[in-house]
Amino acid sequence: MPERAPMEHAERDRREGKAPTTQAGEFIREEFDHLREGKHGARSPQQAIAIGLSKARRAGVRLPPPKKGTVSERTRKSAARALRAGQRRRRRKPSATPLRAIRRALKREGTGAASHAAISRQTRRVARQRTAAERSRIGRKTAATKTPAQRGPAPEKQPARGPDMPADGK
Repeated sequence: MPERAPMEHAERDRREGKAPTTQAGEFIREEFDHLREGKHGARSPQQAIAIGLSKARRAGVRLPPPKKGTVSERTRKSAARALRAGQRRRRRKPSATPLRAIRRALKREGTGAASHAAISRQTRRVARQRTAAERSRIGRKTAATKTPAQRGPAPEKQPARGPDMPADGK
């Protein structure tokens, strides 16, 4: 079960109208914190992200499962199951046996998946898969969902430099 803080942050993000992926980001951050604390391990940053997304879905974040063809059928079904579980009322306490088995398996894994280098590699790998149009669209969408105060002041314009103008602009 996720801790209270990510659930509150995700709820705040939902009220602010932010995307489900943004809401789920709180759970992913929690998962990386668990790895760094040594609470358990993971084989890769992708596994830690998958655990966080599953927790988010089970906590009620309306994050749809991945589209057909992007991941394995097993992963899609697992995500759909987690989403359904998060949308219904919890009837009884989950069985401790499978939870204990999962925790023991994760404890055998290392914590290097949460290193800054591993996360940076993962981020660059995902960014490389996006087209220029996708990156542009994401930037426009991000700007549209922020208020002028959140965006901050506009960057100062640099004076135009020609071949005969020195680098310092004087």
